Amino acid sequence: MSPGARCDKRSSARDAAALKADVRVWASRIGVKPKRIQIQRMTRKWASCSPAGRVCFSSDLLLEGAAFQEVVIVHELLHLLVPNHGKLFKSLLNAYLPSREAVAS
Repeated sequence: MSPGARCDKRSSARDAAALKADVRVWASRIGVKPKRIQIQRMTRKWASCSPAGRVCFSSDLLLEGAAFQEVVIVHELLHLLVPNHGKLFKSLLNAYLPSREAVAS
């Protein structure tokens, strides 16, 4: 299915549940506890993380492959530990996803 194609509600709900389950698995691995996990329409980015601990993912992410989803999930969850993209953030991202550059390109 191409990006921007519409999914039926059952397919979207199943995919959303799977994405949220993946977020919970990664949160446990990283040792963070997001207060809320949301999936909603976002036009400018794949995901966001609030200082209050809410992580929100674009519904368009459901149309992407599992490897790309994983990069986005880990990226956002790490923001619960490190709010910026400095050296510590990059080091943690590389530790959890050492092969992420091949996926993101």
